[in-house]
Amino acid sequence: MRLIVLDVEVTGLSPTMGDRIVEIGAVELCPNDLSVKSTFHKYINPDRHIPYCAVSIHGIDDEYVKDEPKFESIAQDFLNYIEGGTLVIHNPIFALGFISQELELCNLPSIGNAPVIDTLEVARTLFPGKRISPDALLYRFEVDRIYPDLQGSLLVSSQLADVYIALTKRYEGELPVKAVRDYILRQAI
Repeated sequence: MRLIVLDVEVTGLSPTMGDRIVEIGAVELCPNDLSVKSTFHKYINPDRHIPYCAVSIHGIDDEYVKDEPKFESIAQDFLNYIEGGTLVIHNPIFALGFISQELELCNLPSIGNAPVIDTLEVARTLFPGKRISPDALLYRFEVDRIYPDLQGSLLVSSQLADVYIALTKRYEGELPVKAVRDYILRQAI
């Protein structure tokens, strides 16, 4: 099973209201030892103004992406990268909503049938009533890896990969890693 940890940065909260992706990052984990096998990272010109409220979150403004490709230029490379993979996403409804909208605008097939592991839902199940943001999970698992050359969605994908690894390894003693992965996959179905 190929594991693709994925994150997007966007212009706002609603793809149906015209918000677009400005950055996409993904990390492929080797299924055997969960080491990083490859990465995919693109800044994207959303072909619309990026509001200050979005810039204040991810730091990507109009000037930063004015010379970057539009999503349609990177769409096939992205689809090739994730092909056959199980996507690991914190709150996939949000990210996949944007990705689906972008693919639809390019007249490309949806990835709606791709298997997805929702780390948000797993965290809700494992830590009821506790904080379950990516930052809270990094803190909980004492993951303090520093990625000096990464920022934005690739950094978040890398950190989310650490969270996924910690989720599977932390519960190895109680449940084998395969059982945890099977549990996570059942939640996604």
